[in-house]
Amino acid sequence: MAPIRTLLSGLLGAALLIPGTSVGATPATEDGRTVDYHGLRLALPAGWRVVDLDRNPDACLRLDLPTLYLGHAGTQAECTGRAVAGRADTLHLEPLDGAPERADVPTLTVDSRRTPREVPARSDSNELRYALHRSGVMATVSYGATPDGVRGVLERARRVAPPPTGTPVVAVPAGGGATPVNAQKPFKGEGFDACTAPAQKTMDTWRAASPFGAIGVYIGGRARACAQPRLTARWVERQAAKGWHLMPIWVGPQPWFNAGTGLSADPSEADGQGREAAEGAADAARSLGLADGTVLYNDVENYTDRTTWDAPVVAYLTAWTVRLHELGFRSAAYVSVSSGVKALSAHYHQAPQAMPDVLWAARWNLSATVGDADMGLRKRTAKWAGPRRAHQFRGDHKATYGGVTLTIDRSWLDVDPTVLARKDKKPTA
Repeated sequence: MAPIRTLLSGLLGAALLIPGTSVGATPATEDGRTVDYHGLRLALPAGWRVVDLDRNPDACLRLDLPTLYLGHAGTQAECTGRAVAGRADTLHLEPLDGAPERADVPTLTVDSRRTPREVPARSDSNELRYALHRSGVMATVSYGATPDGVRGVLERARRVAPPPTGTPVVAVPAGGGATPVNAQKPFKGEGFDACTAPAQKTMDTWRAASPFGAIGVYIGGRARACAQPRLTARWVERQAAKGWHLMPIWVGPQPWFNAGTGLSADPSEADGQGREAAEGAADAARSLGLADGTVLYNDVENYTDRTTWDAPVVAYLTAWTVRLHELGFRSAAYVSVSSGVKALSAHYHQAPQAMPDVLWAARWNLSATVGDADMGLRKRTAKWAGPRRAHQFRGDHKATYGGVTLTIDRSWLDVDPTVLARKDKKPTA
């Protein structure tokens, strides 16, 4: 049965109701608008959008605009981007029946009639979930610095009616415990990444009709731009079984000044952030069923002030690498040719064993190769030689295969994790 919802003040739809401008966890002032959903009445903070996902299945569950999302996520075809400078408070309410099992997001089951006051375990991706059994609702909370503001919206919700008749109240499958799968067979060819994991039908269509054999999927991180309602251990298992080479991407702190999503300009602090990011990514990877030895990619966006950011970026990515190796994974870095590649190359000789195992260079020159020039490396260098390179050669654009359109970035890969496991990196010129 479709959920019953009534907007008592304003028009419910996929459009912006009031442009959202505030971000972070500071509790906003309620502006008088209320929304009824499954018998719960919520008073919305000023500036929040309301997006009806049943009416607009292509809408993206963006994490950078204060928003109440209602209903199960659809295709999310409107999603673009990778990292955001500021995370916002968002709340996603959907029927518990049919809500995906998100092993990568801490979930707390609430059996009482009261809205939750408990706080689940800490999330490295700034997301929490509450399974509200008495209401038949799954509530996913996303936040900037702390969850206090958006949790307050949920805590202040009032019950005004029983949930719709016939709404099943089902148990949430226990997260974790996924059987490890190898989702990274040796691969040389074209791949793509999208802001959110595509639906299975899209993945199957593109597997048959597109030139792609690899896909980058964002598994977490505080600067991730889009929610991942489809990203489950089952989704990973299915793609691996169908022959996709997966590139799990972590979007941690970035080289910009922001209390919530920024990297520290102090290399010693950036080192700690790198270790923390590795631990978060390893936890997410295991919850998604990715086997030990999987290459995990750290997305560090481009920066122009190399004087400020080169040293902390190198400290962050080398600490990320060392900690991932300790945890049983391989490391990779997505960096721009004009910034991160230069920084890592300049410091390679200082700690070659701590350098990322795979270099994924962003240079949108439409050249589908991993040659030295396209990677931003010196000619005939041994750095990241062999099957240890990827080149993102085209950025944000729409592509259609088999009648299905996605907004993607394109890359050329030459990556063999079996070689990485036995490599012996040496300093090179």
